[in-house]
Amino acid sequence: MLQANGIFKKYGELEILKGIDLHVKSGEIVSIVGSSGAGKTTLLQILGSLDKSDNGSIQIAGTDITKLSERKMAQFRNENLGFIFQFHQLLPEFTALENVMLPALIKGESKSEAKAKAEKYLDILGLANRASHQPQELSGGEQQRVSVARALINQPKVIFADEPSGNLDSTNSEALHQLFFDLRDQFNHTFVIVTHNEKLANMADRKLQMLDGQFI
Repeated sequence: MLQANGIFKKYGELEILKGIDLHVKSGEIVSIVGSSGAGKTTLLQILGSLDKSDNGSIQIAGTDITKLSERKMAQFRNENLGFIFQFHQLLPEFTALENVMLPALIKGESKSEAKAKAEKYLDILGLANRASHQPQELSGGEQQRVSVARALINQPKVIFADEPSGNLDSTNSEALHQLFFDLRDQFNHTFVIVTHNEKLANMADRKLQMLDGQFI
């Protein structure tokens, strides 16, 4: 599903990634761990097309994303990739339903289609009765589940999660972690998760450790 080869990244003279190779199978959950500064988030952003590598190739579902134009890359990202961030990144002026609808609307779906899909995923995630609430009216765990629904709405090939439970208490963290595996079992989603949470890291099908811009 995802194949990255020879990924290098420098910022000025600082070498962040030093030739990363990574293969992830369809339906696999892979965790990436390591100390701060190891290059985990930089790698995740490059794999998810949010940043560019200096060298190397990245294929997702057979498409080499490093060869796409900016416009094609934006379209590919919207249609094939999902993102879950530590701080949710929900738009405060929109309701939970509207936040979830956004990727589908950007994709070009009608408002009625996007609304139906958003309601479906909010229901799957136990948030049907919170659809009309704005983010500030939701708990941290509820906000993160809204962000998961938003990540799922376009049925992405790969979901990238960056410290997804880093801002949650232990109870909500455990519920979120289990949710990832339930979603994989139900929809065969592929996850690449950067985390400091050892419990989540150890639940994954594979745990990869980074040190100084390389896997060890």
